[in-house]
Amino acid sequence: MNARRTVSILGATGSVGQSTLDLIERSPSSFEVIALTAKQDVSGLAAAARRVNARHAVIADETLIEPLREALVGTGTRVAAGEAAIVEAASLGADWTMAAIVGCAGLRPVMAALRGGRTVALANKEALVSAGHIMMRTAADSGATLLPVDSEHNAIFQCFDRARPAAIRRIILTASGGPFRAASPEAMRSVTPSQAVAHPNWSMGAKISVDSATLMNKGLELIEAYHLFPLEPEAFDVVVHPQSVIHSLVEYVDGSVLAQLGAPDMRIPIAHTLAYPERMNTPCERLDLVSISRLDFEAPDEERFPALALAKAALKAGGAKPAILNAANEVAVASFLDSAIAFLDIARIAQETVDNFDPPAPALLDEVLEIDGEARRRAEQIVRKYRL
Repeated sequence: MNARRTVSILGATGSVGQSTLDLIERSPSSFEVIALTAKQDVSGLAAAARRVNARHAVIADETLIEPLREALVGTGTRVAAGEAAIVEAASLGADWTMAAIVGCAGLRPVMAALRGGRTVALANKEALVSAGHIMMRTAADSGATLLPVDSEHNAIFQCFDRARPAAIRRIILTASGGPFRAASPEAMRSVTPSQAVAHPNWSMGAKISVDSATLMNKGLELIEAYHLFPLEPEAFDVVVHPQSVIHSLVEYVDGSVLAQLGAPDMRIPIAHTLAYPERMNTPCERLDLVSISRLDFEAPDEERFPALALAKAALKAGGAKPAILNAANEVAVASFLDSAIAFLDIARIAQETVDNFDPPAPALLDEVLEIDGEARRRAEQIVRKYRL
């Protein structure tokens, strides 16, 4: 990269945000940080803002503005709080914005960043799942470049011939299988939150780790991939690959299959988007195929992991179903992490919510958020039936 790039990180204290900061801090002459945001982690946000000399630091929880202001006294960093301030931070015109706010809470900020017409690195799959058509239309209208950060979608992006999509037959997303890939249904009935967040390969936040354990994460990624890459729903497939070395594959009509490989380290796909269209050095472990020695694959078990089948059905149905599924899953996962419901009840709650709520397809962002809110309310009612 020649010119210094201005960057903003929405969700700076989460796993992806911290990995992004690690890369930026290793190359301080290449980046200028415009804004950092966080939900409630005042100390983490303030420490990061000090390290990178951020112009703006925004905390979503308005009750925490004074502690944040005190933590940044003497720095020159402007402090703000509240959801509107997060959206404003996303609108400051950074050359590159990392969208890493978990869940639909990140939808308005992502849309604000896209309207700016710059580059948005998307780590928030829930936004694209819930409002994919609206987001892609906004990006096209503004001329924004939308780059996927999820390791699977970033892998597809690197292998996908965007000039000749008709030459592509199939996209195959890989799944590690999570911590319960080989667990019996009986064992899965008693899974605890601490077991579910202990991913065997990746270091991720609690919510996405639980989604990986149920395979809902892979289902949501199928929906995300459908919006990012111009193929029919039937062209997207999933294969379980426990080593997490191959991150996804693109199969062409002539039988060629291109795959992107790398260590299971989120800094690799983040770096790809941060330097795009160039490349940058990272401290990540280099791939040693001789040491790995073998790569295994198996079909996902949709009977033991019904969330994947549920997501496929939502993709096929289209309309509001993906947004409803995402909202219900977020409610159910939060309840599980609070030890209020059992692990296997997550998919049941999502299923019941999707089956019993069928509004018209949303055409506007406000309609998406209305559907999201109503789906959450219904899911919370269903949760009560399953409370432990």
